[in-house]
Amino acid sequence: MASKTYKVIGTPFSTFTRTVTLGLHYKGVPFEQVACLPHSDIARHSHPYGYLPTLIIEGTASGDEIKLCESQTIARYIDRIAQGPSLHLDVSAHPEVFSERVWEIASLVGSFGFHAIEVGVVKPYLKALEEGVAESDIIHNNTKEVEAIVEFLRIVEERSIGTSKFLFGDHPTWADFYLYPPLADLQALPFWEQAVSGSRFVTWMGEMGQLDAVKQTRSGTLAEQHGNIIVQGSTERNLLTSLLAMVGCCLSVAETLQGRCSQAANIGLGDKI
Repeated sequence: MASKTYKVIGTPFSTFTRTVTLGLHYKGVPFEQVACLPHSDIARHSHPYGYLPTLIIEGTASGDEIKLCESQTIARYIDRIAQGPSLHLDVSAHPEVFSERVWEIASLVGSFGFHAIEVGVVKPYLKALEEGVAESDIIHNNTKEVEAIVEFLRIVEERSIGTSKFLFGDHPTWADFYLYPPLADLQALPFWEQAVSGSRFVTWMGEMGQLDAVKQTRSGTLAEQHGNIIVQGSTERNLLTSLLAMVGCCLSVAETLQGRCSQAANIGLGDKI
């Protein structure tokens, strides 16, 4: 019987796709990545609602191609086929901590952190730059949105193990792999220092950045383009426009910057990217 092979459907720019590829790389599971945006033909063929990511499993006993969608579903499958290295809390080292905290934070990122960081700040920032809004004005108009990120990170921090290298010990967990992609996007923007000042996430980002899995998933992300985001001429503007196309920002030009920062429903990103 042929061994199973895996394809990840989703652009490297997608934070939830990166969570999945982080896990695959960390556990040494080989895969092919098919880069696409949400609601593209490929995405719709792979996910019932055209969202990202999807894991396609080939070489099953039945010979059928299996499609698993939704990142937490995929994470559980990855854990089943590759039990080590672990991406879970070591309960023996931290018996006082509920192991379910890992998935609590993963869920909080999906339900609240993504919207606070990506919808509230990252994507409106890129869109406003593309429209020629001065960066100083963007920063000034995003004060409340950055405060929401500060509050979200406070909630995560109080649920993690404060003295540990990663969120729940000396090795990363799925909680780290859910939180890292949106924070890596934020780190590329001028809001970063304000958002993480005085928190554990300054050193945590440094620890995460040393992981091979993080280095292997950096290509195609906002962080990779960090030095090219500020528009200074036509070349940079074309690059920024390309980035926006990758992100899938579909906000109406008629909306105000303040409205863009708060109206997540107007961003044409599928569910989450």
